Amino acid sequence: MSESNGIIRRRGSIDIVNARVAVDLATAQSYRAKENVFLFVPNLIGYARIILAGVALHFMSYHPKYCTIAYGISCLLDAADGHAARALGQSSKFGAVLDMVTDRCTTSSLLCYLSSAFPNHTMAFQFLITLDFASHYMHMYSSLVTGSRSHKSIDTKVSWILSLYYDPKALFTICAGNEMFFVALYLTKWVHTPLWQSFDLPVSYLTSFTWAELMAWVCGPVCILKNIINLVQLWKASKILVGVDLAERAKAREEAKKS
Repeated sequence: MSESNGIIRRRGSIDIVNARVAVDLATAQSYRAKENVFLFVPNLIGYARIILAGVALHFMSYHPKYCTIAYGISCLLDAADGHAARALGQSSKFGAVLDMVTDRCTTSSLLCYLSSAFPNHTMAFQFLITLDFASHYMHMYSSLVTGSRSHKSIDTKVSWILSLYYDPKALFTICAGNEMFFVALYLTKWVHTPLWQSFDLPVSYLTSFTWAELMAWVCGPVCILKNIINLVQLWKASKILVGVDLAERAKAREEAKKS
C-alpha cells in the first residue's frame, strides 16, 4: 500500500513512516501526555532499570552487596515492564528496543568487569559480549525487514527452538539463570568462606564450595543453553537476511527484463 504524499508505505505487516515525519510526530507528542510514548509506564520502568544498572556499575569495584542488589532489581524489572506493557496496552517499538539495548549493555558491563577480575578468561568474556550483541542485532534487524511486529514473535516453522525460547516463562527462566551465573562469578571474588564454615555443616565435597561458587555451578548449564540459543538466533537471522537479499535480487532481475 502507498499514499500519494509518499509518507507511508506498506512492507509486510507494518506501516513504515518517513523518518522526518516520525521525528515531527515524536516532538509533537510532548503536548499530548496521553500519547507520549516516552512516558509509557513500561518505558518508565526501563529508565529505572538503566539508573539501577548505573548504580550497580558504580559500586561494582568496591561494594558487592550494593552492586548485587541494584543489578538484581534491574534484571527483575525486565519482566515487570513486559507485564505492564501488556496489561496497560502500552507496547511500543521504542520500548522493545530500549529493553533489548538495556539488557545487552547491562550484561556486557558486568562481563567487562569479569574480564578484568579473571584475566585468564578475558577472551571468553569478549566472545560472549560479541555473540550477544551480534545475535540480537541481527535478529532485531531481520524481524524489521520481514515486517514482524515483534522480535519475540517466532513462527515454529522458522525455528522451533526460538519459538520455545521466546515464550515469556521460558525467556524469563533462561535469562534469569544466565544473569545469575555471571553475578555468581562476580561474587566469587568477594565470598571466600566455604559452606561448612558459614552454616556449621559437616565437611564434604559440596560444603567445601562457597555459596557463590555453588550458585555458579548450578546456573552454568543455563548460561551454556542461553549462548547456544544465541548461536541459533544468529544463524537463523543470517539465513532470513540472505533469503530477503535473494528475493529482492530476483525481483530486480524480473523488473529489468520487463523494462
